Amino acid sequence: MFAIIETGGKQYLVSKGDKIQVEKLDTEAGKTIKFDKVLFTSDGKSAEIGKPYVTGAVVEGKVISQGRGKKIHVLKYRAKSKYRRKIGARQAYTEIEIVKA
Repeated sequence: MFAIIETGGKQYLVSKGDKIQVEKLDTEAGKTIKFDKVLFTSDGKSAEIGKPYVTGAVVEGKVISQGRGKKIHVLKYRAKSKYRRKIGARQAYTEIEIVKA
């Protein structure tokens, strides 16, 4: 069985046992989290499509860790004006293992 969930403004295709990195959620490592914004579910035989969400469908996951991703460098440059800017950013994430999909 697999499902498509929505969290942090993004959509993720998940199935049982998957490990995903989502936008940072305000939970601690080891806790269970439930995703109720399920857009699509399928068990191989039948499929349910939500309008916009599937009613009664819940995907459960276990929070493994909190972390920060790789640094992303953004460079701004304008020709012939001596304008240069370098900005770095690291996105915070929560790593989740899907327990029930």
